[in-house]
Amino acid sequence: MTPTVTAFFDEPTNTASYVVRDPDSAACAIIDSVLGYDIVSGRTDTRAAQALVDFVEAEGLTVEWLLETHVHADHLSAAPWLQKRLGGQIGIGEQITVVQDEFGKVFNAGTEFERDGSQFDRLFREQDRFTIGALDAHVLHTPGHTPACLTYVIGDAGFVGDTLFMPDFGTARCDFPGGSAEELWHSIQKVLSLPDETRLFLCHDYKAPGRDAFAWETTVAEQKARNVHVGGETTMEEFVAMRTARDEKLGMPKLIIPSIQVNMRAGKMPPAEDDGKVYLKVPVDVL
Repeated sequence: MTPTVTAFFDEPTNTASYVVRDPDSAACAIIDSVLGYDIVSGRTDTRAAQALVDFVEAEGLTVEWLLETHVHADHLSAAPWLQKRLGGQIGIGEQITVVQDEFGKVFNAGTEFERDGSQFDRLFREQDRFTIGALDAHVLHTPGHTPACLTYVIGDAGFVGDTLFMPDFGTARCDFPGGSAEELWHSIQKVLSLPDETRLFLCHDYKAPGRDAFAWETTVAEQKARNVHVGGETTMEEFVAMRTARDEKLGMPKLIIPSIQVNMRAGKMPPAEDDGKVYLKVPVDVL
């Protein structure tokens, strides 16, 4: 079955969010939502998330799932904000516990921070199945960028998170804690083993040199033929060497410090302190 996919692109974070609808009912899922955050003022905004609410309400849809492809390091998730307004279960990969343990230490999260994934409603594992209305969906565990990365295969569409970018831009970085270029290679092969006509929807786009427009949809066939990092006859050894050298030159995402602290809690802020205010920590000389 072919789901109806509507994309919402947030240019400040270069993030594509999706409303994925069962064409035969009002059931839908929202994938990789965005809560705006100004790093200078520390203020959040809900403009990107409100656009999703407006669309869902205008179309008369019922949200069954709020899905995360991974713990994002470049934007905050709006999943709990959306859940209060639209319902739905928040889902992520079961390896979130690995991410929570690693970054719980980085941010000295304290004993009140549970590292068991219990902040989420559903923890998915390899080949788990679920439905969106009458749409059949299943999960591929696709680590490498992070340990908890998933690809959601919904009908003839795959939502790959940061595993792949557009063919002219390549692949995700692997230098975050728990990342692995070799694991990413194997994850990408898993995605590319889907039927050639499978539509692939990406979490980000940064406009490769020479391209003027943002893009976030491709196919398995296009990736196999033209991806500048893994396409054609590229070997795993060539990819790992390229990816490792490239990652050594990359700076950290500008929102990694607030994003990880929030997203490892399923999009919820840390608990308020004794003055009633919420604070995010900045570890010095750690990342």
